[in-house]
Amino acid sequence: MQSDFTIGIEEEYLMVDCDSLRLSDTPQALMDACREELQDQVSHEFLQCQIEVGTKVCRTTSEARDDLRRLRSCIAKHARDHNLAPLAVSCHPFSDWKNQEHTSKARYSDLKQDYEAVARRMLICGMHVHVGIDDENQRIDLMPQLSYFLPHLLALSTSSPFWQGDDTGLASYRLSVFDNMPRSGLPPKFSSWAEYTRTTGTLIELGLIEDTSKIWWDLRPSDKYPTLEARICDVQPRLRDTIALAGLTQALVRMLTRLRDANLRWREYDRFLIAENRWRAQRYGVTEGLIDFGDRSIKPFHALLDELIALVAEDAEALGALDDIVRLRDVVTHGTSASRQRAVFDAAPEGEGGDAVVRHLIEEFHEDL
Repeated sequence: MQSDFTIGIEEEYLMVDCDSLRLSDTPQALMDACREELQDQVSHEFLQCQIEVGTKVCRTTSEARDDLRRLRSCIAKHARDHNLAPLAVSCHPFSDWKNQEHTSKARYSDLKQDYEAVARRMLICGMHVHVGIDDENQRIDLMPQLSYFLPHLLALSTSSPFWQGDDTGLASYRLSVFDNMPRSGLPPKFSSWAEYTRTTGTLIELGLIEDTSKIWWDLRPSDKYPTLEARICDVQPRLRDTIALAGLTQALVRMLTRLRDANLRWREYDRFLIAENRWRAQRYGVTEGLIDFGDRSIKPFHALLDELIALVAEDAEALGALDDIVRLRDVVTHGTSASRQRAVFDAAPEGEGGDAVVRHLIEEFHEDL
């Protein structure tokens, strides 16, 4: 195998006031303090209440855990100086997107102008996992195969059941918001890197986008790095879950490459069918199972996860990620963040559920630091 399967993780956080528990703009003094310590590993996001971090290039989940713990700890430490706290959650349970201001940056001003209300509603946070693949054509070849597993990753990551104070009934409402953006959703299939660059280059040549960073598929070749970038997941309140999902993504890429090296490949299914599983993951998380297209049945998620772990065990072992991936069984047994948030909301006194959920999310952010 020529690729080294390095990983990098990007996370987006929401900043809340510790007293009101509502979203708060990120003060410039807070950003300056974080940048002094973290350099270019921290940046503003589209909205002023958001902040983004990115790990260094890591070879193992252990390295990624250490770096992400450092990043999260730094953000939390400097936020406390301003009576603020970060949330690693894909939607705030009750704040209104109409009350948020976008960051004063040319890229984000253009985004607001180009997409109007569709962009202004983007009060959502995600996590992105980059896996290093040296060969450009290999990245393209793996995309339709890896797409099969995107609903599984989404289901395990769901953390956005609430939107503007309402329980949406979905485990990941974030995806409903994001899918309003153009050039989002499941990626199309390309036969080669040349076809990918020719197709996306049409929009660049016409001046509709400046580069492929404005293509927001669930899975894409990174515009900046020699990686495949999985963008399907909700962001995780707990560090341990982020690392487990990153490890699973890394192991899946290695497994598919191992098949490729043996002149084999994972069967590619129509995007229509993958989209059905994507919807089931978005709606139910891990509670109702996904379609197994091989035996044409809906399998409970614990069975799907057992099969996934067996499928990537050799690769996870080689990468040092098996222990992290196995911990995903706890997520299936005890529920994703979406389930935990709903349990906290239901247990709170009437009228206090939203505040209780935010306090719960603050606690989970700090659990593994």
